[in-house]
Amino acid sequence: MTRYRYPAIPESEVTPRELFERRRRFLKGTLRGGAALGAAALAPGLLFSPAAHAWREGLEARLEGELPSQALAGDESLTEFRDATTYNNFYEFGTRKSDPEVYAHRLVTDPWSVTIEGEVEKPGTFALEDILADQKLEERIYRLRCVEAWSMVIPWIGFPLAELLKRHAPTSRAKYVVFESILDPDNLRGQRRSIIEWPYREALRIDEAMHPLTLMAVGMYGEVMPNQNGAPIRLVVPWKYGFKSIKSVVKIRLVEEQPTTSWIDQNPEEYGFYANVNPEVDHPRWSQARERRIGESGRRETLMFNGYADEVAELYAGMDLNKHF
Repeated sequence: MTRYRYPAIPESEVTPRELFERRRRFLKGTLRGGAALGAAALAPGLLFSPAAHAWREGLEARLEGELPSQALAGDESLTEFRDATTYNNFYEFGTRKSDPEVYAHRLVTDPWSVTIEGEVEKPGTFALEDILADQKLEERIYRLRCVEAWSMVIPWIGFPLAELLKRHAPTSRAKYVVFESILDPDNLRGQRRSIIEWPYREALRIDEAMHPLTLMAVGMYGEVMPNQNGAPIRLVVPWKYGFKSIKSVVKIRLVEEQPTTSWIDQNPEEYGFYANVNPEVDHPRWSQARERRIGESGRRETLMFNGYADEVAELYAGMDLNKHF
């Protein structure tokens, strides 16, 4: 797995080791002894329980080792970590690109569970640590293309969605996969506004969901997924516009009929069900032929299916991509 170097932090800003260790011992003691109020005073809004930290500690330990890595964005340079974590669309925090980083500390991610239901033989609600225990993690470097005509190259860490779905045995009636994000308006300020109908919902056709490139990501840049990027677990579909890659997933439902999604409900003329990156189909308010790579000057040509045509074009053989946009 690729390792990354970050800017040096001045020694004056480093927490003394003895204070850090003392705080860790205190937090562990409060969890074991049940004194949750004392711990909450240190970290307001943090949810403590016997299950807290189970997935995070296990994931952090796995990320200390070497993971298989695939560079699937050609020889393109990685977007800087700082850019990728401070320029985001995550409307649960607000509509400005800076809002996710500013307010991400309000997202409670531990403990975390995901419900898998609908047309599966093995439904249920599963703790994230149990989901991760069954999956082999790997790093994949993908292009990310936003419908707003900007792009990045990001090294995600995760596992194929297909591996998760197969464990729950989809039935023959499972034609689509619906994803739902967290609903927590008390902590997520954006959900107190009618930007869209909450919680955020996205969906894929079952063959798209089972495609080897479709990833459930739990980390990026060699680290646990930052809150502002969709912690603790998010979808990554590299040949589609970024809004399809739903963040902070809490529910996966397999269904027979094509579902609606949040952006289709909001504006079906601008946001289609498929949302495949296509330079020949413009957004009603701007061209999609070119894109702005974050961290670079100028613009570059947009690639069909975001550069993954060889892998995914067959999924749409015979379809009118101007109609099924």
